[in-house]
Amino acid sequence: MVAERGEEGVATVRELTGGDGTHAVLECVGTRPAIEMALGVTRDGGVVGRVGASQYTDVPMDFGTLMRNITLTGGVAPARAYIEELLPGVLDGTVQPGKVFDRTIGLDQVPDGYRAMADREALKVLINP
Repeated sequence: MVAERGEEGVATVRELTGGDGTHAVLECVGTRPAIEMALGVTRDGGVVGRVGASQYTDVPMDFGTLMRNITLTGGVAPARAYIEELLPGVLDGTVQPGKVFDRTIGLDQVPDGYRAMADREALKVLINP
């Protein structure tokens, strides 16, 4: 993960990958700048997967992006389908939710968690009931 966003973030990822960009990128329910950055860091011939319920319908797949042979795919993440199976393991600590959660909050702090994600102070917030 890089801390920079926008063109600065694209430049950082390009530098880290020797100028090539990444083979695959996940854009996970971000804002329009998130999909723009995802397309910017994807190497020619790479794939961008949009997962989750999009916050907007238009995607900047212009002629220049098309000529880079980038594949755009995705769909709504079926998270509810996995809750019964996975949530008990997360709650008892046998399943580690991963590095994507960088902040844990209680139920009474949910508005603060959403605000932290919107302000880019947190990537994803885990709610601990």
